[in-house]
Amino acid sequence: MTELLQCDDIHVGYEGSNVLNGISLSVEEEGVVSLLGRNGVGKTTTLRTVVGLLNPTSGCIHFSGEDITGEEPHQVYNRGISLVTEDRSIFPELTVRENLLVPVDNADGLRSLPELYDLFPKLETLESSKGKHLSGGEQQMLAIARAIRSNPRLLLLDEPSEGLAPQIIEDVADTIRKLHSEDVAVLLVEQNVELALDVTSQAYIMDHGEIVFQGSSKEVRSRDDLISKYIGVKGRE
Repeated sequence: MTELLQCDDIHVGYEGSNVLNGISLSVEEEGVVSLLGRNGVGKTTTLRTVVGLLNPTSGCIHFSGEDITGEEPHQVYNRGISLVTEDRSIFPELTVRENLLVPVDNADGLRSLPELYDLFPKLETLESSKGKHLSGGEQQMLAIARAIRSNPRLLLLDEPSEGLAPQIIEDVADTIRKLHSEDVAVLLVEQNVELALDVTSQAYIMDHGEIVFQGSSKEVRSRDDLISKYIGVKGRE
């Protein structure tokens, strides 16, 4: 399988301190990959760097074979990379329908509302509801639907299960599986290890701004030593 995203030896610093210390990772075409680790080890910083919100001090990022290091966020977005942030970034005063129809930079090849509702049937039943009245799981579903409206080739998800009840986490897992069936590649940052390993095939583990393990999700699941040392809780929260 061809590599879609390739990060090579990425270094990023804030206010004189290093946050990422030589991160290298890749996501294949249509791959679903998790980036695991305790809070504060640099996972979100990695995602923000990929989409151009932060510039690496050294290293390079390639997407679909082209160097995108240092590009502006709108340029990265137009290449086909979308980020769903931990705060979900929906418009609370707009309805579900209005949220999905907010103009985007890349107007070519947008998914239609019927296509989005086909992926997320519950959103159609909620289309007249304001974002602020949705549950956490419904807001997450809406945020993902907004992100894939532009038909991205790669979706970055930052802690999609954060603050959700266990039964709603199952809905998030189903959503990620749907994305995979739609041939969308996913890079998932997730504190819920069980969820991450359920929906991904490959995993990276970070610690102190470095990749300390890379391998199959199946191997991580069998390595309680890795989980206890670098991640913590294994079960669903």
